[in-house]
Amino acid sequence: MKAINAYLNFDGNTGEAMRFYAKCLDADLQIQTFKDAGMDAPGAEDRVIHARLEKGGAILMASDSQPGTAVKQGDNVWLSVDCDSQEEQDRMFTGLTDGGQVVMPLDTTFWGARFGMLRDRYGIGWMFNLELKK
Repeated sequence: MKAINAYLNFDGNTGEAMRFYAKCLDADLQIQTFKDAGMDAPGAEDRVIHARLEKGGAILMASDSQPGTAVKQGDNVWLSVDCDSQEEQDRMFTGLTDGGQVVMPLDTTFWGARFGMLRDRYGIGWMFNLELKK
């Protein structure tokens, strides 16, 4: 495993929140909107599909929900695991689904990774990412 990072979800104000955090923490910030990613989601053009704040070795990531998808305070913090191999990703993902619920099965994504999401038996949200070799 390379890292575990916090991942926050917002309902349309990710850019505002992450710019605030970057200013307060004097951190570097990268923001990509749905439009930047080529996603044709009406009403979502300016919503943030991915933001990454970095300071030293610390990383905080965030995104907006899809339009019309509610974000419930308290359920909007996820742990993102950056995996080293498909075997490691499969093992950890499968282990944490015991008594939990798959939100998004592991699959190849448009950003060049194998990715999946689940909520464990304790209600904690987990995201598993594996960068694919180009």
